[in-house]
Amino acid sequence: MEHVPPPAEELALLDRELARLDARRLQLLSRRSWLVAVLRPPVAPLSPPPPGFRPVAAPFAWGPPRQAAPATGARGAQNVLLGLGGLLLAVAAIAFTLFSWGEMGIAGRSAVLTAVTAGALVAPAPLLGRRLSSTAEALAAVALVLTVLDTYALHAAVLPDTDGLGFAAASSAVLAVAWAAYGLGLGRLRLPLPAAVVAGQFPLVLWAWYADGAAVAFGWALLVTAAADVAVASWGGRLAVRVAAWSGAAVTGSVALLIGLVTSLSAGGAVAAVGPGALLLAGAVVALSAGWRAPREWAVTGGVVAGGSAVAGVGGVLRTGVPWSWAVVVYLLCGAALSAVVRLRAVPRPVVRGVVGASVAVTGAAVLVVLPVVAAVLFGPASLVTDVWSGAPEGVRGAVGASVRWPDAGPAPVVLLVSAALLGAAYAARGRAGGPRTGWWAAAGCGALGLGWAGAVVLPVVVDASYAVAVVMGLLLVAGLSEVAVRRAPDAVAWTALGCALVGAVGTGLPALAAEPATHAVFGALVVLFAGVAVRSRVAAVRSVAAVASVLCALVVAGAVGASLGWSAPRAAVAVLVVPAVTVGLGLRLRAAAPTLSPSPPLSRPLSLSLSLSLEIAGAFGALVAVGLSVPDAPYLALVLGLCGVLAAATALRPERRPGAGYLAAGLFVAATWVRLGASGVADPEAYTLPVSVVACGVGFLRRRGDPEASSWVAYGPGLAVTLLPSLVTAWPDPHWARPLLLGVAALVVTLVGARRRLQAPLVLGGSVLALDALHELAPHVAQVLDALPRWAFPALAGLLLLALGATYEQRLRDARRVRESLGRMR
Repeated sequence: MEHVPPPAEELALLDRELARLDARRLQLLSRRSWLVAVLRPPVAPLSPPPPGFRPVAAPFAWGPPRQAAPATGARGAQNVLLGLGGLLLAVAAIAFTLFSWGEMGIAGRSAVLTAVTAGALVAPAPLLGRRLSSTAEALAAVALVLTVLDTYALHAAVLPDTDGLGFAAASSAVLAVAWAAYGLGLGRLRLPLPAAVVAGQFPLVLWAWYADGAAVAFGWALLVTAAADVAVASWGGRLAVRVAAWSGAAVTGSVALLIGLVTSLSAGGAVAAVGPGALLLAGAVVALSAGWRAPREWAVTGGVVAGGSAVAGVGGVLRTGVPWSWAVVVYLLCGAALSAVVRLRAVPRPVVRGVVGASVAVTGAAVLVVLPVVAAVLFGPASLVTDVWSGAPEGVRGAVGASVRWPDAGPAPVVLLVSAALLGAAYAARGRAGGPRTGWWAAAGCGALGLGWAGAVVLPVVVDASYAVAVVMGLLLVAGLSEVAVRRAPDAVAWTALGCALVGAVGTGLPALAAEPATHAVFGALVVLFAGVAVRSRVAAVRSVAAVASVLCALVVAGAVGASLGWSAPRAAVAVLVVPAVTVGLGLRLRAAAPTLSPSPPLSRPLSLSLSLSLEIAGAFGALVAVGLSVPDAPYLALVLGLCGVLAAATALRPERRPGAGYLAAGLFVAATWVRLGASGVADPEAYTLPVSVVACGVGFLRRRGDPEASSWVAYGPGLAVTLLPSLVTAWPDPHWARPLLLGVAALVVTLVGARRRLQAPLVLGGSVLALDALHELAPHVAQVLDALPRWAFPALAGLLLLALGATYEQRLRDARRVRESLGRMR
């Protein structure tokens, strides 16, 4: 029995326990207060309260005490109110000037505007003396607006006959000077000086417009304005003034340079191009002076603008002496001349980097202009795929096509080779200086190699060399690039060389399809070249890529041999299978040991395995090509499938390839059997498949006796599938009952044996064939029943089925999980 104390004793126990808890709580609170005092920074002692001071008790509230809101919003609110007040005054002044001006006489108008403007201009001075800067700024803004209105009123009432553009140009100049003087006089005001800079953007432009100046005149007006802005920004004191000046210089200078560039490109002769060229050169000087004293980032920008403007100005004059197609070469050479600025030690280094960046940009633009010619040379021969061996043309242009106007393509190789030389010189200079060739320098090396190769590819087509010379030159380029990829360390240049070699192989191989001897010679040479790269390289990725390229070229050679012998495509598929057979043999050889395919040192095992995998993948692609070629002829398709099964079985000899390759070999053998039976018109395939199934199942039984852990799919799957699946295909359209009955009985026996022996393959294959066979037999009766049922019965049955499944959803999941686990435990 459980002891229960009397109520009085239990109450005493509770009181003692509560007292102990209160004591412990007080102890913890005191310890917490001491810790907070230790961690809190020392506070300056408060001054003693004045006599008679009585503290007022704060009202009780839960949670920590509220922090007093910082009194930092007063100035913001004051600025908002002053800004709104100034805006309202400006709106009122504008409304008075525009709408109430005509209701007063000339004396009244003058008196009102003079008094208001003078008062607005004078009022900020005493306000600044009393440290009311925000109020002074608001009144100064109103005063500036009033001066603009004064000029408008002066033109409307006193000088109505003067030209509007001329008066606006003069007024903006006067206002800029007046506002600048006003801002300098009241140095504590922040608005007048930036406003003077903004007003200074208009006088010269409006004056050029008033004088009906040409486009170059507008450009000069904008450029002089930009130069003045640069001067103000360079020597201006306040940040607001410098920001306004730099912004104005950027806008006016950009428009001026754009005008100069457009007029320079549209000039019809050297005389007409001199004016825009001078404008662009002057813009370069302004940009250079702007970047001279600017911060680092802006100095680089100034150098870029200066370099680009100089190239456009000088190149615009020089290009008038050559045909238009060669203008890109002129601009490229002018851009190359900018690189000499690197040797000028007096120029700041950020400006030098900007000028060099402009040179690089000009080079890149020139390369982009001629890039379509390179694409046409490389991929234009793709049209020969539909007209193979039509005959070798006299010139290589006949193999490329007429997608480019070749008379205008003459500058392409010059641009590419000059650009390659410039980048190569920069890359070599970096190497002589001893610096690391990474980042931009590595990109320069890659660009030099790629552009040099592109120039060499385009050159024979531009000069319309003979077909044989162009093909031989293409092979030599591929060989040279492959040698670079083999000899260099695995850096960016080596990978660029390998990529150019692969693209060059495509660009050389496509024109070779025009003639039969060229096809054999070119693709045979490519097989040898890439095989040599795969053998000699010490980099796994390079070896793999080269091996795949060699196998693909070998496939083309095998197909070409079959075509040369006059074989049809299905018959040539057998010749194509020679290449996958070689790859399987090489894979077995490389897997067996680390062979010594190169003189010294021998290949390591990881390199051999990577090469083996690449060869097998390429060989599998070749087998797919062979199967595709043999599809039109069923007997050859069966032969090709059987040979592919043999290759897969040979690959399965390697332990690491056995699971996938073994299943693939079994499937290919079964597919070859079905195709062969269908091609022979066999009506009773069991006579051919049943003996094979008996033998295959006997071999599987022996395999299972020696290795009880072997899968039933490996032991019995191929043998059962050889008979059951063709019989099911044959029985499905059979109108008689004998074959479906015998097939159903055989499938039932196989299913029962699989269930009894706990073998997955017989259970799944037999059960699937049995279900499909039963469905075939019940299909006519099911169709009759469905025809007899009303249409509403189908939705009703579907709804009932869904309700039943939903009600027993969890049970069905458990049943499905148990079935899956049972199948998983089977072999």
